[in-house]
Amino acid sequence: MKIKTIFFFLLVATAAIAQPTQTERTETGLGNGLNFALNEDQYRFKVSGFLQPSYQFVKADQEEARHLFRSRRSYLNFSGNAVKEHITFLVQADFSAATPLLDAWIGYEFVPGWTVSAGQRRTFTNNREMTFDEDNLQFADRGLLSTTFSGNGREFGLFLQGSLGKSFLLKPQLALTSGDGANSFGVNASDVDLGGFKYGGRLDILPLGDFSTGNGGFAADLKHETRLRMLVGVAGSINIGASQATGEGHGAFIFYDRFRNQKLPDYRKISADILLKYRGFHVMADFVTSSAANLEGIYTDSISGLAGILKPGQISQFLVLGNAWNAEIGYVNQSGYALNLRFENLQPEFENPNSVLRQTSVQTVGLGRYFKDQKLKLQASVSQLEYSGGTKQQQAEVVMQVVF
Repeated sequence: MKIKTIFFFLLVATAAIAQPTQTERTETGLGNGLNFALNEDQYRFKVSGFLQPSYQFVKADQEEARHLFRSRRSYLNFSGNAVKEHITFLVQADFSAATPLLDAWIGYEFVPGWTVSAGQRRTFTNNREMTFDEDNLQFADRGLLSTTFSGNGREFGLFLQGSLGKSFLLKPQLALTSGDGANSFGVNASDVDLGGFKYGGRLDILPLGDFSTGNGGFAADLKHETRLRMLVGVAGSINIGASQATGEGHGAFIFYDRFRNQKLPDYRKISADILLKYRGFHVMADFVTSSAANLEGIYTDSISGLAGILKPGQISQFLVLGNAWNAEIGYVNQSGYALNLRFENLQPEFENPNSVLRQTSVQTVGLGRYFKDQKLKLQASVSQLEYSGGTKQQQAEVVMQVVF
């Protein structure tokens, strides 16, 4: 993956150098990044990012409270587009993460409204909240549904996105990816991609027209829509040969057939969601269900013989299997003060005490202050999680976000 990243940087640099070098316009400002425009605004480049310093409190039953001070996210990105050639690119890294590279892709708009892109980027085959950028979240962090059924949402592959209609919009999207998440080819030649491809797609329907300019891509109604806006979406994917709990990684577990050859299960996920916005209010709901297939003749190791065959329901110890729903409602006033409520429920497919997915219900209250839309904001969230058996856990977090 490192070699591909270096090659990508060289490709972008070569393309920039190949163009005439006179700089005709630059723009700066809080949240706007550093912008450059060349050749009568035909070539545009931007350097931007954001910081999220945070404090988190966690207290579980029968345990001492934990306090965590950190930079939740420290993003830096480079983006640009060639207007005449209809080409865009993005390179983005999170320097608070162990593996910083998040996005590295090039897109080409081959006809108006239709774009194909290649590289590593956030996939649209997960639930609605997972399609939002990390600087556009409504609460201090993503909900438990999102963080349980997904990783960081990045995939390496090919992506097709389109838009049809005006007053009644359809937005079809298709993805063909490695099925092993971000940095899917590992850090060296021996850490190779496992399994087959992942096939997925999403269809978003906006029956009442699109959101106001700058009011899409997140839950809050910051523009106070004067007419009701609605987005209904369905998404699904099948990962051929998954070897990580959510199909966004590889090598977390390996299974075999009776001939001691590698054999991995398929991982399927379907989601449905709805988002409404009107006069500062928003309502959003997500539903996700996941299942496994191709489980016949799977052995958990290559030496135990029949004793090692995968038992019924045992696959839930390796894959996140079950369903979950999330519902939230919120309001932001004209001064930028926001109040949000979120309710979540997760149910495992099998009654297995060692299941990756635990039966959990969550209630969250969030307060926010938007000083300059998403570019400068302060957020606080308080949650209570209740697991099967009655065990409870309290969480609280305060996050300041500055986009530069």
